[in-house]
Amino acid sequence: MNNRPKYDDELQDLSTELIKMGATAAQAIEKAMKAIKDSDKELAKEIIEGDRVINDMEKDIEHRCLRLILKQQPVARDLRKVSTAIKMVTDIERIGDAASDIAEITIHLDECEFQDIKNAVLNMAETAKNMVVSAIDAYVEENLILALNTIKQDDIVDECFLSIRRELSKRLIANEHEMDVIMDYLMIIKYLERVGDHAVNVCEWVQFYMTGVHNDEKIV
Repeated sequence: MNNRPKYDDELQDLSTELIKMGATAAQAIEKAMKAIKDSDKELAKEIIEGDRVINDMEKDIEHRCLRLILKQQPVARDLRKVSTAIKMVTDIERIGDAASDIAEITIHLDECEFQDIKNAVLNMAETAKNMVVSAIDAYVEENLILALNTIKQDDIVDECFLSIRRELSKRLIANEHEMDVIMDYLMIIKYLERVGDHAVNVCEWVQFYMTGVHNDEKIV
């Protein structure tokens, strides 16, 4: 009996759930930035609660992958697809964690006069969020060029991080009474920098899925 159609359906379901998880994580980052922009503490609490949904998605996808490996014993490209999913969910889950961590800071983030800093942070977040969306799109479309272009965007996120950090360091010297809010913004941009790194990791696993090569090493 040919079980391939059922197997293909299971692989497609796996991809669908992975796409949903990626979209949910990207939305969490977007909501976290809205919470900062609007000083919306209730939205911040909602993001923290929503992190459990992303965690549950991670567990579900991992279980799907393990079932496919144990029951179907995939080889070649199918094995790469399942292996990629297992690796990707870890980075996507950590993107969700970053959004939750940013939201926790937002709850006690005091208002200050650093509107230019806030705007720079929001711009950095937009780039980081777009990287997440593009990384997932690269997986969906099996688009190696998109994955490579997304990786290049990490340089912009890193430049934003360094620029904002330098400015915050200057403000710390001149505004010691604003130390708490400055430290909060430093934590936020560090989380956003990590979001960019996780998006890069996703793209590198897309490369592996498409080519069998990861970090310049042929694996499968």
